[in-house]
Amino acid sequence: MFKNLPSIAFWLIGIIWGSNFIYMKWASEYLSASQVVFIRVLFGFIPVLCYALYLKVIKLEHFKYAIHFFIMSLLGTTVYYYFFVKAAALLLSGVNGALSGSIPLFTFILSIIFINEERATFRRFLGIIVGLLGVVLIAKPFDANLLQTNINGVIYIVTGSLVLGMSFVYAKKFLTRLKIHFAALTTYQLGFALLVLVIFTDFTNITNILNNTHVFLGASIGLGLLGTGLAFILYYYLVEKLGAVNASTATYIPPVVALIIGYFFIGENITLVDILATMLIFSGVFLINKK
Repeated sequence: MFKNLPSIAFWLIGIIWGSNFIYMKWASEYLSASQVVFIRVLFGFIPVLCYALYLKVIKLEHFKYAIHFFIMSLLGTTVYYYFFVKAAALLLSGVNGALSGSIPLFTFILSIIFINEERATFRRFLGIIVGLLGVVLIAKPFDANLLQTNINGVIYIVTGSLVLGMSFVYAKKFLTRLKIHFAALTTYQLGFALLVLVIFTDFTNITNILNNTHVFLGASIGLGLLGTGLAFILYYYLVEKLGAVNASTATYIPPVVALIIGYFFIGENITLVDILATMLIFSGVFLINKK
């Protein structure tokens, strides 16, 4: 069983991330984007800190790398979360999830630029074009009634996906070589993120979310405990076992999960165009990663 743990973690993190989109959409109806991010990080940080303290992996000597933890807290937490929540308020959760499938596209593009081992080939270049075509198609530029809202939402989530792609590359370039336990890395990243959010978040009317217990539980447990705390532990575990770029391929799963939840459980109007666009994004990612 233990030899299958990376595979189990890979699929589990994909399913957890895929369910996050509907929770973000619900929470955005009650709170500002920064408030949603604060609740998500707060409820993710507490159990992760307890877990790291239990394992006794928090060490003062690690803080000589504090600049890396701070940068990862921005790229891999606060900034990307913020843009994803902004998108959640404008797009269907299934469409939002489908667009998150572009994360490996940006991860590869940035890897080509910043990591020497990665090489550009015609097939990979074609994959980028096909994937980005899917991103454009899902914005529905031919539908004037949806164009403005869709484009704003697409810009938000594509920007968030780009930022998250940057975090994967940054982790590969600067964090994997440090050999710090994944529970400690998660704690440092979320801890720095929480400090930034405490300083910059406007907490006015944040208690509005308590008016709906279901939404509060979705934000605190779905987004926080599972979607942030457990997901980050699983992510850094995968980085340790598979490498940062390979770990990023877990982002192939959330788009499918989000579409299934949106269509079958929430009753969202997922169209054939949305499905075709998702397939194009997946095809692009497949071409990029095909050996």
